[in-house]
Amino acid sequence: MLKNDSWIRDQARLGMIDPFQSRLVRQLEDGGRQQPVLSFGCSSFGYDLRLSPQEFLVFRHVPGTVMNPKRFNPANLEPTELHHDEDGDYFILPAHSYGLGVALENLKVPGHITVVCLGKSTYARMGIILNATPAEASWEGHLTLEFSNSSGADCRIYAGEGICQLLFLEGEPCETSYAARNGKYHNQPERVTMARM
Repeated sequence: MLKNDSWIRDQARLGMIDPFQSRLVRQLEDGGRQQPVLSFGCSSFGYDLRLSPQEFLVFRHVPGTVMNPKRFNPANLEPTELHHDEDGDYFILPAHSYGLGVALENLKVPGHITVVCLGKSTYARMGIILNATPAEASWEGHLTLEFSNSSGADCRIYAGEGICQLLFLEGEPCETSYAARNGKYHNQPERVTMARM
């Protein structure tokens, strides 16, 4: 069953999402005026996470190397600068590139829930594809988010604003949760977590 806004708010009071926004925010006050933002917070059947301003990394080619998930080389990633102007704080994801960011909110997924993370349509319309990522039963931490810029133009990725939507799916309690099996991506900090074996 897909969980609704009432359930999400109840679980947030128990610590499932922190910090938590109980309604969908589309504008923030900035110097006495309303500034539009990419929406974040609780929606009808999901929760829109924000991108943390802490870190955003973009893949680059290192001559003579081949990416290997079994021996991940962090030298293939370079940090990007956080920019600011009247539209807000943002990172730049170059055309035809791939980047990693991290969610601002910390999650504590209940033991009978799996969370699916999907991209926002506003970014999809610009060619930004968010890799659909699950957070399994009892997973905790800040989600590392993976972005592909399939367009031929550099794109802004706004920090502190909505970046993806979480859907909460209820199932029968599992025999072994992510926490119980000590999953390799458990308890991720508010920093990008690299591929692990």
